[in-house]
Amino acid sequence: MIEAVIVDDEIKALQSLSWELTNFSDEINVTASFTDPKKALSHLELNTPDCLFLDIEMPTMDGFQFIQKLKNKNFPVVITTAYNQYAIKALKNEAIDYLLKPIDSDDLKETLSKIKKYNSKNYTADRLEKMLLNYNANATNKKITFNTDGKLVFLESDEILYAESDGNYSTIFLVDGQKMVLTKKLKEVNDILPSTSFFRIHNSYIINLTKIKEFIKTDGYVILKPNHKIPVSRQRKSDFLDLL
Repeated sequence: MIEAVIVDDEIKALQSLSWELTNFSDEINVTASFTDPKKALSHLELNTPDCLFLDIEMPTMDGFQFIQKLKNKNFPVVITTAYNQYAIKALKNEAIDYLLKPIDSDDLKETLSKIKKYNSKNYTADRLEKMLLNYNANATNKKITFNTDGKLVFLESDEILYAESDGNYSTIFLVDGQKMVLTKKLKEVNDILPSTSFFRIHNSYIINLTKIKEFIKTDGYVILKPNHKIPVSRQRKSDFLDLL
């Protein structure tokens, strides 16, 4: 059963689409509907439907602005509109399809097929991700796992040189010269890295202790192999010296 949420500022249009969806197929169920986009956003923060049907022309917040404000995007979005000039823009804004009002039953049938295909693909990907995470959790030599750019990256501690903060993001610098940008704050990265090998030496840096080449006490910084200069904060200097 496909659980759907509808957002449309016009109550008649919302009721019409809800009726069409529930009467067109016994495979779809409208679990919630909203005329207020802000209330819909609040609902979607706590609930993940199988599909969202979203109107474009709304006075307080249009459909494209709504998509940008979505914190949880783990479901397909179908744009509903009376204006076909939005079609290309809709698909560029992470929508899997668009439906022109009044909605044609054949178009709706194709859209439901796309929703099923999307959810089936994501279900398989989620299962595989869980399998990989469980395997790594039970492995003798656990690897450090990062989720970035739609993929899981498994690393040995020895492959990581240091991590640097960039506001709500962090960058992982690897020994081979590569780097990964994560949508995590440095505090979250610090929770992932094993404390036996890594130390948050500064508000903006976490270093791999095994990669320290020199510690310049007078200037308050370390040099990591081969030649990366990282500052040591005054507040963390004492704890750092204890580790050494």
